[in-house]
Amino acid sequence: MKKYNIGIIGYSWAAGAHIEAVNNTSYAQVTSVYSSRGLDETELSAKHGVKIKVYNDLNEMLADPDLHIVSICSYPSDHAKQAIAAAKAGKHMIIEKPVALTWDDCLAVEEAVKTAGVKACVCFECRFSSQLLTIKAIIDKGLLGEIHYGEVDYYHGIGPWYPQFRWNTKKEAAGSSLLSAGCHAMDALLLCMGSEIDTIKSYATNSSNKDFLKYEYPSTSVSIVKFKNGAVGKVASVIDCLQPYYFRFHLVGSEGTILDNKFYSAQLGALNKDKWSELSMSMLDSGDVSDHPYQTQFEAFFKAIDENEEMPLTSLADAMITHKAVFAADKSADQNIDIK
Repeated sequence: MKKYNIGIIGYSWAAGAHIEAVNNTSYAQVTSVYSSRGLDETELSAKHGVKIKVYNDLNEMLADPDLHIVSICSYPSDHAKQAIAAAKAGKHMIIEKPVALTWDDCLAVEEAVKTAGVKACVCFECRFSSQLLTIKAIIDKGLLGEIHYGEVDYYHGIGPWYPQFRWNTKKEAAGSSLLSAGCHAMDALLLCMGSEIDTIKSYATNSSNKDFLKYEYPSTSVSIVKFKNGAVGKVASVIDCLQPYYFRFHLVGSEGTILDNKFYSAQLGALNKDKWSELSMSMLDSGDVSDHPYQTQFEAFFKAIDENEEMPLTSLADAMITHKAVFAADKSADQNIDIK
C-alpha cells in the first residue's frame, strides 16, 4: 500500500480538521500547506505533529513531484481555479464543498478533472456519518418500501459567534444559504430518495434579527422537489436560526417511516405500530467540522485511488448532481419560477 503525500490548499478552520483526519488514516500524511498568509513552518509542524513545508506560491507546491493529492480548504470563491490548477498538475484532489460558486465553474472543474485523468472527491462527508449510513441501509433493505415523501432540513445559526460568519455573509464569497451550508441537506435528500429530479420550486426569506442583517442574500430558503418517479421532497436551509444545530430527517414510504432517530416498519411484524422504535446511531448534531466523519471519507478516497476505482458516495460525479440541484433551487427562488 502506497503512502500518499497530501498538500493542503488554504490553512482554514476546515484545514485543521482535514489535517487531523488525513494523518489518522493509514494511507496518507500531510506534508505541505499553501497559504496566502505568512505561516511559520516550525510552529505549524509542532502543532500538527508532522513535518510540514509551507508554500506561499501554489504553483510551486503543485510542481512538487512527491506531492500526490491536494485538499482544497480555501475560500469557496477560490475553489474552481485551484482545483483546475491541481488537475493540470496531475494531482488527485479533495474539494471542500462547494466545488464552485457558479454552475459554469463546476463544469470547468469537472472537465479539467476528466481531461487530466485524476480522481476527485467532494466533502459531502455527512454521507459517511453513522446516521446516513444507517438510514441508507434501512432504505436499501426495503424496510421503508417505496419512499414517496421526504424532508431533509438544515438548521444552523451562522451568526457573528461563528468563524465562518465573517465571509459567509457576502454573496460573492458564499453564494447562498443552500450553497454555503444547506447543500448538505439537499445532498442527503437526493441520496435517500434515489430518483432523478423532475422539477424544483424554491422560496427564500431573511431574518429581521440584527445578528443576521449583514447577509447579502436570503439566509433561509425552502425548496420543493418533484422527482421523476413521482415522489416529492422538501429541503429547508436555515442559517439564520437561534437554536441548536439540527439536521432533520423525515422519510415516508409505503412500508415505514424514519423521523430523525425514530423508526417504524410494517415489514417488521413484531413492532408496535402505535410506538416508535429508536435507532441506535450517532446523530448529525453539530456544525463543527471536527465532529464530521472526514477520516472515514478520506480513507475511502485513498483506497479508491490505491485500487484505481471510483470514489464511493462522494465522487465529483455525485457532487455535480447535488450542485446542479442547488443552483436550480437558487435560480427558482431568485426568479420565482419552476426549474426543470
